[in-house]
Amino acid sequence: MDRWQNRVAVVTGASSGIGAACCRDLVAKGMIVVGLARREERLKELKASLPAEQAARFHGRKCDVSQEQSVVDTFAWIDATLGGADVLVNNAGIVRSSADIVNGGNGPDLRAILDTNVLGVAWCTREAFRSQQRRNVLDGHVVIINSVAGHRIPNIGISLGMYAPSKHAVTALTEVLRQEFLHKKTQTKITSVSPGAVDTEIIDKHILEAMPNLPMLRSEDVADAVTYCIQTPPNVQIHELTIKPIGESV
Repeated sequence: MDRWQNRVAVVTGASSGIGAACCRDLVAKGMIVVGLARREERLKELKASLPAEQAARFHGRKCDVSQEQSVVDTFAWIDATLGGADVLVNNAGIVRSSADIVNGGNGPDLRAILDTNVLGVAWCTREAFRSQQRRNVLDGHVVIINSVAGHRIPNIGISLGMYAPSKHAVTALTEVLRQEFLHKKTQTKITSVSPGAVDTEIIDKHILEAMPNLPMLRSEDVADAVTYCIQTPPNVQIHELTIKPIGESV
């Protein structure tokens, strides 16, 4: 992590779960971290929980990644205040239990999943990469928290609704971005991290009811994987990393 000391990492969906764990891990390892989330009070609680030296390098910022202008304004603030984002962890994601597509799924919930899980990733990555290009930063890193449901949709007896299609879109988006970065002649890396079930607020209660003994990862397990990916040597790019808890059968 030596080359990342005092460089800027932006983590979306930082108010809980994987996002909060990534913030804790990256700031503990010497980075300046900007945590983005809609729940600003959670970001303040996260900052208050950090040791003083780490808290000084953590900045919470209210941002709704499903709103393009909110993303543009936030990254403009990061550029002006901290010099720009060198690492981006696209973690923000939502599930809507009412988004069962053929059995009552409503339009607003379906659109909300796509706006956050897909377009939010695209907008944040665009703004971070443009910032890197303006500053001639060629060694940035973009991480996308994907899902095993973005590669294979498990038949668990209940519908994953629009969530699984949104993660399949993220899988394709990761490859498109890799190719675009390559065509720009940059060394910026992109990594998709696809966990199995993680014990976070996003796990739908209906899944837990259908699979009461479902093995789950901790948020910290995924944060460890993110750090592992960004500290690889300059010539190594982990394009896809899949993590499953021991005992997962789906």
